[in-house]
Amino acid sequence: MGLMQPPFDPADLPTGVLMQVSPLVARVLAPNPSPFTYTGTQTYLVGTDAVAVIDPGPDDPAHLGALTAGIAGRPVVAILCTHTHRDHSPAARPLSELTGAPIVGCAPLTLEDDGPRADAAFDAHYMPDRIMADGERVSGPGWTLEAVATPGHTSNHLCFALIEEKALFSGDHVMGWSTSVISPPDGDMTAYMASMQRLLERDDAIYYPAHGDPVEQPQRLVRGMMGHRKQREGQILRFLERNGSGAIPDMVAEMYRGVDPRLHSAAGRSVLAHLIDLDARGLARPAGNGLWRTG
Repeated sequence: MGLMQPPFDPADLPTGVLMQVSPLVARVLAPNPSPFTYTGTQTYLVGTDAVAVIDPGPDDPAHLGALTAGIAGRPVVAILCTHTHRDHSPAARPLSELTGAPIVGCAPLTLEDDGPRADAAFDAHYMPDRIMADGERVSGPGWTLEAVATPGHTSNHLCFALIEEKALFSGDHVMGWSTSVISPPDGDMTAYMASMQRLLERDDAIYYPAHGDPVEQPQRLVRGMMGHRKQREGQILRFLERNGSGAIPDMVAEMYRGVDPRLHSAAGRSVLAHLIDLDARGLARPAGNGLWRTG
């Protein structure tokens, strides 16, 4: 889930079509475009003879039909989920029933979501057959996927590294089209920045995000995104220093000029995540009545 700023036409990209993007990786775009999901959720199929399915997406009959057609009768070794927002994991159970494959990957997580959009709520029905810890692997003929723990967007977020192609399925943690929304109480800016630093230190050659195009210079993008978050942090501190105190809606109005107003509530969640992180570091603190001031 991200904040989309540029316009897009979802009709420009076909849904339900299996598209080969590398020798081991193909993708199918789900029909769920929105200002938060960009052109929709991309489900990845990894492997040739027997496959893994990453982020099966929404429980949509057309999307499930497209995935079944793309699998084309091949054995499914595992169905993996990066996290449990409802645009990522609900199709796992019906796809498992169709293919007999186990559901593995992130841990289940349910809580009342007070975030910016209804379909970002957590999938309360997600029940994995195996939870993958950081560094654990699942493999099939010619491919190996390793779990990389990347909390921040959600506390249960995992990326999956495809060892044979030095590729990383980055879920919603890193997307080329947008920054990820960090929405407390589960979204955590401190954890997010630590996870970004971890990715920066890896040598992956390409990222395949759940939304948007492949990222072909991933370390450069991660470095830029970390810089963007530091700039946003600086904006917040300057706002508070200049005004003495301030409320989140006023910060959003100033810092997100030109962004679709429909996205301002989501922007406010990320500002709150920054403020919580700044509070933990002694740089800002709540001042009562929804106001914040410098620490």
